[in-house]
Amino acid sequence: MLTTLVASSKGGCGKSTLATQLASHWAQAGQHTAIVDADHQGSSYRWAGRRPDHVPGVLGLEGGRKALHRVPPDTQQLLIDTAAGSGERELEPFIEQADVLLVPVLPSSFDLDATAHFLGELQAIKRIKSGKLPVALVANRLKPWTHASQDAVEQLAAGSPFPIVAQLRDSQAYVLLAALGKGIFDYQSEQVRSHQQDWKPLLRWIKRQAA
Repeated sequence: MLTTLVASSKGGCGKSTLATQLASHWAQAGQHTAIVDADHQGSSYRWAGRRPDHVPGVLGLEGGRKALHRVPPDTQQLLIDTAAGSGERELEPFIEQADVLLVPVLPSSFDLDATAHFLGELQAIKRIKSGKLPVALVANRLKPWTHASQDAVEQLAAGSPFPIVAQLRDSQAYVLLAALGKGIFDYQSEQVRSHQQDWKPLLRWIKRQAA
């Protein structure tokens, strides 16, 4: 089982979007996929419950540490969606279980400042400091054609101890699909293929860490 932990100190940065989109990808690939939703808002849990019958199901589990004990043994892909503002103490039980840690970041000065402090805290965690838990950043809700987004990515790359492994464009498609319990990987139309391309570097990075 590959366990992907999604965490950030900032709310609204796309943790649930990251978790649910990856879940839809792995489910469509035929892998038994589950999400542990440790956020009291329960966005990922409700998304999993809304999955229609005509797409592969994703098991949603509510709760924190205790939910990990309810993950079925045949699960191949486990995603852990954590609450905003989680620090080392809150993340500790998940960090011990995780194979990779993803941190979504928005291209704004507030988010960059908050993330810089959070990344500093992550650096000091023993499993991360020793290199046993790979960490990567995902730049989210970018407008690639604007100087502001480009500058934000450059600023993040210059100040981060961890690599930026994907840049996801801003799109209403994620919002609309979330309401349906779906992800962009549940479709194969020309319209969503460009969005799917954004995720390929991230998927390749995760695959390399799991090798």
